[in-house]
Amino acid sequence: MKKLSLVLFILSLGLDVNGQIAPVKRDTTRRLGEVKVDATIKRKIESDMKMAVSVDEFLASSDNISFIKRGAYAWEPLLNNMSTERSTITIDGMHIFGACTDKMDPITSYVESNNLSSVDIKSGQEGSMHGATVAGSIDLKRRSTPFGLQQKVGGAYQTGFEFNNKQAFNLGNLFYSTDNFVADGSIAFRKAGNYYDGNNKEVLHSQYNKLNASLGLAYKTSPLSAIRVDAIFDRAKDVGFPALPMDLWLSRAIITSASYKQLFEQGLVKVWDTKVYFNAVEHYMDDTTRPENLVHMDMPGWSTTYGLVSKINLKKDRYSSEVQFNAYDNLSIAEMRMYPQDRSKQTMFAYSWPWVTTRFASMAMNNSWEISGRSKVNLGGSLGWNYNYSKYVEFNWIFHPGAPQKKNRWLPSLHASYELNLNQFDISLGTGFGHRAPSVSEAYGYYIYNSFDRYDYIGNPDLKNEISYEGNASVGFKTEKLSIAAKVNYFYINNYIIGRILSLGSPMNYQSVGVKGYTSLSKATLFNTAINVDYKILDNLHWKGVLTYARGKDDEGGNLPFIRPLSYQTSLHYGYKKLGLRTSLNGDFAQTNYSPIYGEDLTGAYKIWNLSADYSFNLGKLKSVFQVGAENLLNEYYSTYADWGNIPRMGRNIFTSLKVNF
Repeated sequence: MKKLSLVLFILSLGLDVNGQIAPVKRDTTRRLGEVKVDATIKRKIESDMKMAVSVDEFLASSDNISFIKRGAYAWEPLLNNMSTERSTITIDGMHIFGACTDKMDPITSYVESNNLSSVDIKSGQEGSMHGATVAGSIDLKRRSTPFGLQQKVGGAYQTGFEFNNKQAFNLGNLFYSTDNFVADGSIAFRKAGNYYDGNNKEVLHSQYNKLNASLGLAYKTSPLSAIRVDAIFDRAKDVGFPALPMDLWLSRAIITSASYKQLFEQGLVKVWDTKVYFNAVEHYMDDTTRPENLVHMDMPGWSTTYGLVSKINLKKDRYSSEVQFNAYDNLSIAEMRMYPQDRSKQTMFAYSWPWVTTRFASMAMNNSWEISGRSKVNLGGSLGWNYNYSKYVEFNWIFHPGAPQKKNRWLPSLHASYELNLNQFDISLGTGFGHRAPSVSEAYGYYIYNSFDRYDYIGNPDLKNEISYEGNASVGFKTEKLSIAAKVNYFYINNYIIGRILSLGSPMNYQSVGVKGYTSLSKATLFNTAINVDYKILDNLHWKGVLTYARGKDDEGGNLPFIRPLSYQTSLHYGYKKLGLRTSLNGDFAQTNYSPIYGEDLTGAYKIWNLSADYSFNLGKLKSVFQVGAENLLNEYYSTYADWGNIPRMGRNIFTSLKVNF
């Protein structure tokens, strides 16, 4: 009763979360201005509380995305409380794979908020359009300027400073648009020092330095067709990870693509969009900044991907469909080099990713029938082929003698849902089934050190496909002033892949306490639910909010790791003319369903109060916004269930930001 009373009190304060998923209206035909064929997108890459958010901070406002944090940079996104192995994360549909065995370079770290226009988040098998998945998909949509704007040249510049970690940032965008040609570009620079926790203690090795730039060029080849080339360059260096025994010296990525889009005025086919792409990532972890380490180690990694994505959109009367073909070839390489105190002498070398090639191809289809003006049926599925080849398979033979050097897998997927509108109510029911292949680390990893539970991990090429069965439901109620939405999903996963202690083998890292091998549990279950509320108190005063809960269990009834406890976000927003005021409260309850066998311990409840104000004004003809605010205003000391090694979060942080549009 105490928990329930506290929850109701929190909700009464008002809740703050941006609407993550908004339906996009579909036209039968559009001239090539800006074609949107996404089912669900989120538009502005900013939160209500803060204009200059990072991509991680933006995604964290979603009710079905949480993060594992090993520092202040490159958080690992968890969709539906599942690790990145179980989700598909793409940039404009392009598959990109990190080059770090410790997951310190998720795909979200290679873009910036100012070169994105939206994020498409799909849950469960609805995300199978981009590849085999269990948790769902996150597609980061790059900013694309339409042809023929009245304002031919324009852009924006944003600068600011955050006082806790002395972060300075500069974000710039520029575009040029004519009837037949478009150019748009962006550049972003962030530099931060170590942050201070709620006890005003410096958290060492939490600094970072990041540069990101992008360029896109488009040419209209006919009234209904266009070609486009895009490139993103990202570089991070001197990045500290306080939860790990080593830091990042340098990370670089180049992401390129060329696409052709054709619209059709007549017939069943409305849009055909094809893209070829190439990306390369290099990532160098080392511990030269950690003199306390008895044995020094370097961990460089490389990932190279070539790919193709081609999709068509169909529409006839009340039927619409999207058909997508995906194919890519990826090579992942990661090394370990150990040195004594005299770094001129090398004592050990091994491949933690032994030159693993992954080839994937899939055909996916989503169909939608409007049965009436009030109801709709969605049905889709995909069939994927996954091929792996390990060049140095002898590393895997040490623990799995005779393991095949090559492996082929078939990955089917199906999903269906029914949507019904009854006056002010929106109701949906859905189900799904899908397979996913083990990741490179799960299948071929060799002595990958996990500093969370302090075990070295060994991959297993003979792991079976994970098989997911899911059910989901949602109900929404909306009036002119009030909207309430509740949703729930449940996953039953066979052959759930996770690490278990091995009886053979000794640890390679002197900090390890043992060796774990990736193995398949007979089953695991995962339950997620969220309630969103939005109430317009007055024309210029409203509150929003979300309450979430998740529960995960393994085949013995034990708790799965990194499952978020009961959590909440709540805020109040007031606007008067050019002034905006916002206050919010967010937090988690205590994580009592933790898993000691997987390295977790009890984490306490916490609550964070935030406050911000912004003022819009004109600098001549330039529209400008200035914002000032404070995060963790009460300077609470805390760490969460997802903070690697219980590293404390940032204490009070005062931030400022100025944005100028021209």
